[in-house]
Amino acid sequence: MTENDNFLKEMGKRIASKRKEMNLTQEQLAEKAEVTSQMLSNAERGIKALRPENLLKICLAIDESVDYILTGNVATKRNSSLTTKLDNLTFAQNKLINEIIDKCVELSNV
Repeated sequence: MTENDNFLKEMGKRIASKRKEMNLTQEQLAEKAEVTSQMLSNAERGIKALRPENLLKICLAIDESVDYILTGNVATKRNSSLTTKLDNLTFAQNKLINEIIDKCVELSNV
């Protein structure tokens, strides 16, 4: 099995897993994503690569990031605005924010 074959199979497993988690049949997901059932079946089995526009349609239909479907890693987009804000703080401000976060974590573990 080539590296590309393994990549497609793993990607297909993630799509199938999310579809099953949503209690959808392949036909239901295909309809929701506006793709053919055959295309979805081939993608889930890792037989054929998806065109980018079809991958995006499927990701939108299953409410999952393209990053996750492609790599298995959760996208960090959610944290990017927070990271940007923290990067613009002074050392003293950053230290204060760290202390606040530490205290919040401490209190949540009580």
